[in-house]
Amino acid sequence: MFRKILVSALMLAGITSVALQAQAQEAVRLGNLKFAHYGAVSYIKEIAPKCGIKVDERVFPKGLDAMQAVIAGELDVAAVSSEAVISARASGTPIYLVAGFAKGGVRLVGRSDLPLKTVKDLKGKKVGVTRGGIQDILLAAELSQNGLTYSDQPGKDVQIIYLGFPDLNQALMGKNIDAMMQSEPYSSQALSKGFGKEIIKPYDTAIGEPVRTMVMTEKFYKEHRPTAEKFMRCFVESTKTFIDNKALAEKYVRENMFKGQVNHEDFINAIENSPYTYDITAEHVQITTDLMQKYGVGKMAKPPIAKDWVKTDLLEQAKKTLNIQ
Repeated sequence: MFRKILVSALMLAGITSVALQAQAQEAVRLGNLKFAHYGAVSYIKEIAPKCGIKVDERVFPKGLDAMQAVIAGELDVAAVSSEAVISARASGTPIYLVAGFAKGGVRLVGRSDLPLKTVKDLKGKKVGVTRGGIQDILLAAELSQNGLTYSDQPGKDVQIIYLGFPDLNQALMGKNIDAMMQSEPYSSQALSKGFGKEIIKPYDTAIGEPVRTMVMTEKFYKEHRPTAEKFMRCFVESTKTFIDNKALAEKYVRENMFKGQVNHEDFINAIENSPYTYDITAEHVQITTDLMQKYGVGKMAKPPIAKDWVKTDLLEQAKKTLNIQ
């Protein structure tokens, strides 16, 4: 009898252990983009097992694509620029903005063979940008505050040419556009390869340095709270690792994300212009929302109120647990 009880107890303990292990390794579906300053987000999947979770990463060409996957219920968390998140929330997508992960990351770059030194010098020129991105908002803000009109059709002071991020560099190099509002590391590559030169870093608008954002579905935030907490601790730990260990950060981004397509100089220049961070404020999100509405980016019928959906409690809890100010 005792033997039977012992065997039953061991079997039950084994089943319980497997169940607990499965629960501990619950998978988190993460959407990410292929930019240098998204590296710490990508690194989460490398340290996820020691955080008690499994992270399945999907990489998208741009933030709007990642947000479409969130809307379709294919992702739990996504790292995107703020305007994609704001547009999604405005359309009724049940998401919360839970952290920032990088700031800056944009340059206005002109052709190296043209005498473009200020934004005002863009009058009569063709300027490339990726539609709907934070670069789009910053370009509109810079042109407007410098008194320049713009359209994607001829007839205004500046003609806007909409292209994807890699295509912008090709267009500038081929002299099909005169300047571009470009993300990192592509803008740094244009400088290092000699076909582009920096006009400005566009941080003198009301937005300041734009903060890239981490968004989480309301369902994941509310119904998978223990896993959401583990994920956020893992995000903070990954980010701290990249901030503290610059050699590891460079190696991971250059070799794992870009497969050697980004050199040392490009990486250093890119991260200097887009440092890793943890934080985001409702005030920053509200300013971005207001400028999106002002310049018609995202076409929002009812812009969301930032304080209603910026939820940084998981972030603050994770930072406190890891003794990060």
